[in-house]
Amino acid sequence: MASVCYGGETKTSTPVEPSSKSARKRRMEIHQFNFVPADVAVMSPESGRKSQKREASSLDANSREAEAEEFQKKCLNVLESDSEGSKSDPEVKSAGPKFGLTSVCGQRRDMEDAVAIHPSFSGGSHFYGVYDGHGCSHVAMKCKERMHEIVKHEVENRTNEEEWLETMTKSFSKMDEEVTEWSRNSGQLSPNCRCELQTPQCDAVGSTAVVALVTEDKIIVSNCGDSRAVICRGGVVTPLSNDHKPDRPDELKRIEDSGGRVIYWDGARVLGVLAMSRAIGDNYLKPYVISEPEVTVIDRTPEDECLVLASDGLWDVVSNETACGVARMCLSAKKPKSPPRTPGNEISVSAACESSDKACSDASILLTKLALARHTADNVSVVVVDLRKDL
Repeated sequence: MASVCYGGETKTSTPVEPSSKSARKRRMEIHQFNFVPADVAVMSPESGRKSQKREASSLDANSREAEAEEFQKKCLNVLESDSEGSKSDPEVKSAGPKFGLTSVCGQRRDMEDAVAIHPSFSGGSHFYGVYDGHGCSHVAMKCKERMHEIVKHEVENRTNEEEWLETMTKSFSKMDEEVTEWSRNSGQLSPNCRCELQTPQCDAVGSTAVVALVTEDKIIVSNCGDSRAVICRGGVVTPLSNDHKPDRPDELKRIEDSGGRVIYWDGARVLGVLAMSRAIGDNYLKPYVISEPEVTVIDRTPEDECLVLASDGLWDVVSNETACGVARMCLSAKKPKSPPRTPGNEISVSAACESSDKACSDASILLTKLALARHTADNVSVVVVDLRKDL
């Protein structure tokens, strides 16, 4: 008997006896990466850091599409927002833009993404955050629990309404300090946390963070890492964040000026380890990897259509234009069609949603399914926010 590690689940299968030695040899050449003993834990080659991209499958196109469809059926779940009210609550829905969110494990063994949405979290502001952990999930989960509270405190105590750069930079810095202190001293990790196998103080753990604040007249996006936010305005797609990759010219210079190196090992990596140049956590890579965000502030306009925030599990395989095109298609449809509900593919979407809520949910689901069908090798988290004011 052998077990197949597939999308975070383990299936058991009985091999068929080969008809000849040559047939057995060919079969082993094809499937040698698919089977592992059932009692052996699969560990990342980078000791828990983001694994290298999977080797290209030798299966034909039809088999790969079948695999993608099975991933969709088994892995796709819409997370319930941990916002200060239910999405089906009329007061919450009327308080801010409507949204949809989806977050799935995909082909990864562990789920390290986290999403936080808090409508009306501070005055007329609405908070949306996507966190993509690496090394383990606990830094992303800590950001989910605390980032909006830190941002709220900084927003409510600032003296100048226009000082968004300073406000968000302070927020990210405090979040990074909290993660560092908590990781080293609390010792109270998640029951599913495996990072204690890697380092006693969990210094080799971090998370990206892309945060969007939507007010009545502005959109403020703060990004640290390679998660991303894009806006569709009048049919034109505009990125509101730039990925922090180690080989980005300005980031490469900053790393080298601080005494670090960028080594190309399955892509550009800081010291040959981390495939991003900014993140919250990752204390063992400081000062080369920093938590300082880049902040973009734009005015809202009547032409604004939607905002899409997602982890790199989406952006690795889906372009900005395609993502916004799918979202616009769902938002413009009068009667959006829900994805089919089949056993193992139950979608936990509130039944009391208005059409725009459902359209946002459909958009996030379709984008996630598209990423899975294109064989993304990472967790996928997508948030779609409806920015239209004339509904």
